[in-house]
Order: sequence, then C-alpha cells, then structure tokens
Amino acid sequence: MNHAPHAETSFSTELPHDLSLLRAQIEALPPEIRVQLDSTLARVVESTQRRRRILGMVQDALGQLRLDMKYLMFDLEATRRERDDYRHRLEQS
Repeated sequence: MNHAPHAETSFSTELPHDLSLLRAQIEALPPEIRVQLDSTLARVVESTQRRRRILGMVQDALGQLRLDMKYLMFDLEATRRERDDYRHRLEQS
C-alpha cells in the first residue's frame, strides 16, 4: 500500500499535465464508464512514456555524436599539424 502514493507522484511527474488532468477526470466518472476508458488511458500513458524514453535515447545519442565530432576535429587538427611539421622538415632537408 505504500507504493500507491509513490505511483501517483511518479505518474504526475512523468506525464504531461494534460494527461494528469484527463486521468483525474476519468477517475471522477462513474465506475461503469471509467472501466471503458481505463484501457485506452493506459495505452496513451504507455505510448507517452515510450516516446519520452525514445526522445531521451535520441538526445543521448546526439550528445555522444557531438562529443565524437569534437574528438574527430581534434584528431584532424593534430594530423594537419603533424603533416605540416613533416612537410616543413622535409623542405629543410
């Protein structure tokens, strides 16, 4: 029973405000109508959470890509400096 309040808090913090309002309105309906809408609401909640997880993964991947690009640019500049240094040494010989 201690998990139910945590689930309520988790639900309201993970979902958009509109879905929280919709859930509250559905819970205020008579039980026979609420039963009909509960499965639809559950699918919408699951879909929203899945989209948020996907968005998080995409953002993580973009962050990693940016970091990889910085490393590649650093390596490219270092390679260019080495090339120029070797070219300069070759011209002096």
